[in-house]
Amino acid sequence: MPALRFQWHENARAFAGTSEVTPRQGSASTNLSTAPVAQALENLHRALQDNIPFCITEGPPPKLDALEPSQFATLTGGTSGQPKIIARSHASWITSFHSNAAQFTYSAEDRIAVLGALSHSLALYGVLEGLHLGLDIHALSPLKPAAQHAALHANACTILYATPTQLRLLPADSPLKHIRLILCGGGMLTEKVRAHLAALAPNAAVHEFYGSAETSFITLSDTGTPAGSVGRAYPNVEIEVSNEDDTGTGLIWVRSPYVFESYLSGNSPHTQRNGDWLTVGEYGRLDEGGYLFLRGRAGRVINIADTAIFPEELEGRINTLADMPECCILARPDTRRGHVLIAVLEGIENPQLRAALMAHFKDKGLILPRAVEFLDPFPRLPSGKVDLKTIATLTGCTL
Repeated sequence: MPALRFQWHENARAFAGTSEVTPRQGSASTNLSTAPVAQALENLHRALQDNIPFCITEGPPPKLDALEPSQFATLTGGTSGQPKIIARSHASWITSFHSNAAQFTYSAEDRIAVLGALSHSLALYGVLEGLHLGLDIHALSPLKPAAQHAALHANACTILYATPTQLRLLPADSPLKHIRLILCGGGMLTEKVRAHLAALAPNAAVHEFYGSAETSFITLSDTGTPAGSVGRAYPNVEIEVSNEDDTGTGLIWVRSPYVFESYLSGNSPHTQRNGDWLTVGEYGRLDEGGYLFLRGRAGRVINIADTAIFPEELEGRINTLADMPECCILARPDTRRGHVLIAVLEGIENPQLRAALMAHFKDKGLILPRAVEFLDPFPRLPSGKVDLKTIATLTGCTL
């Protein structure tokens, strides 16, 4: 049986910003730059027509000589370091295209929009899903948030792939009533962002999903998802938690048809395989209903006084506080304790916020940060995710 390959369906139309992209004939290249987006989409069309592997990247082009025509390369998020380039099979995404179409009842009237650059796997996934299934796609990364909002309205987009940060930046003064489905990944969807979405897209079903560039979908939230959970296993995904402690927390392993093939550039000591099972070094627990609760990544665990601290867990708590800006928790070297916690908040110096945050940590019996610092602007990656590496450098912390 021939390997599954992406197609640019004859009914699919592609838009870059506000302009429709007209695919043109020409020689294809394996390495496609993200800018301008219209050119990237044209080059993607040629690569699919010519049946060659491809990678859309903003950086130096990777070597793809070892890839088969039914494979392609994409990038990891790079939140805490240099993005890694990974190899995937077309089939690993196509299988979930059809799963999404079935469970979310896609129709020919649906129009998919993405807000991030095509070098980000979430945006590329949304674009390829629409093109493969014969839907119109709108790649809106060239536009500012207000212009993205206008384009979503003008084109009556119905399905939106975005990160929490990208969604938070969209103005909610005029509701986008055409949007019926929001698929949100790449970060925690806080109650503040959910409230924003209720005003922005009042008719949208909002589904948070958890996964990584290496695994694609792992879990998907539903209406019964408890607070703090990232949902239950996505269709055809199996989840196991190994070496559990007394809280049920352990290393998350997945087995699914959606996982990546290999790293082409870079590597991670936390990514391991055991037969068909894969872990990327995330810790969490499963409740009796099969809902997954994340604790954090092995690469960010901070050990203080023989206690393992998961920064993501503390960040999640802080993000639930009213009027609290985005925050990250880092470790600063300390000669006596090895490390101390540092909380870094988005914005200008604010003694009231510092006092409120310290009071919250003390009230909840949490380890107090040695310091609460502020950064304005708050370093972010092009995807909108927090740039932990830059923040660590600016504040004298470590990752």
